[in-house]
Amino acid sequence: MDFLSKYLTEIKQLELHRELYTYSFRDAVHAQMDGKEYLILASNNYLGLTHDPAIKQAAMAAINEYGTGSGGARLTIGSHPHYALLEQELAEFKGAEAAVAFNTGYMANVGVISSLVGTGDTIYSDELNHASIVDGCRLSRARVTIFQHSDVNHLSSLLAQSPSNGQKLIVVDGVFSMDGDIAPVDDIVDIAEKYNALVMVDDAHATGVIGPGGHGTAAHFGLKERIHIQMGTFSKALGSEGGFVAGRKTIIEFLINKARSFIYSTALSPATIAAARAAIQQLTSRPELVQKLSRNACFMRRSLRDAGLPVGEGVTPIIPVIVGSAGATIALVQELRREEVIVSAIRPPTVPAGTSRLRITVSAAHEEAELAVAAEKIAAAAKRLRIVV
Repeated sequence: MDFLSKYLTEIKQLELHRELYTYSFRDAVHAQMDGKEYLILASNNYLGLTHDPAIKQAAMAAINEYGTGSGGARLTIGSHPHYALLEQELAEFKGAEAAVAFNTGYMANVGVISSLVGTGDTIYSDELNHASIVDGCRLSRARVTIFQHSDVNHLSSLLAQSPSNGQKLIVVDGVFSMDGDIAPVDDIVDIAEKYNALVMVDDAHATGVIGPGGHGTAAHFGLKERIHIQMGTFSKALGSEGGFVAGRKTIIEFLINKARSFIYSTALSPATIAAARAAIQQLTSRPELVQKLSRNACFMRRSLRDAGLPVGEGVTPIIPVIVGSAGATIALVQELRREEVIVSAIRPPTVPAGTSRLRITVSAAHEEAELAVAAEKIAAAAKRLRIVV
């Protein structure tokens, strides 16, 4: 077992060691630990729906009616009624013909990519795509070509040089999880159609966040009928757990029969599915949630800039503050924890070396007054530690 200890020693020396913390969430954006209350600026709970009364009630009602677990994989034991309803509602929400749920967003990406393409095919993947996309590409055994981040000219030149045989798949995050920027999917779709390539967009951080009514990247650009595969999650803005894929009926039927992460996984629990359904209903009936999220995101960006921090323009609730070194990033996060503010320390390999950062995330459940105080605390902590950001 010495190699395990050696690895742990090495990552501690590099300030890359990770630890788990336990908090008791009081609501969507406040938690308690050791008698202290913390403001959470590290959650992907963008709309604050994890504590919505209607969603909690839907989950509890599903447990009372269907029990706590699903009992097996859907292709062997079948599905409880909420599944079919959820997938129909997801398809309608995404403007697609059909949809299918996966156990996690990670499993959706891995399952879709490794099923759709294989040996002899080519994937074109943005260099900053999520790890689940990267792993799906590796498992597919297709040729993987990386294009520079959101560089449509580079993507176009790579496609122009691509082999004439085999399938071509372009895959991008709709909203990039570490930088919060939106992929130029409108231009990507134009290029894909020129070169007869499939387009897959990971909407994990876009569903409930961008587009009219929070419908995601395709809606944001008006491209619902031109994006072949829309992947998303229930575990972020929708306040539940799991992932999904929406697209044409043929694609969804194919995935049900080919995606190993779907076929060989025990289905999600009735409570989880019911919560996701209730969240979609809340999102559809309360567009003000998305509007408040957008206002809070803009307010926090402005507050951080006013406090002297180098925060770029943007509209999403993911706000990176680049620190540079992993050690300085950890020190700043620990200092903020003492100030009862929780932010994420993002370090390699999640981001490139030299770009360790605070990843600040805003929710519709935050109030402007507490965001303003948090921005001041972040700037003051960086100054105290003499961290130049």
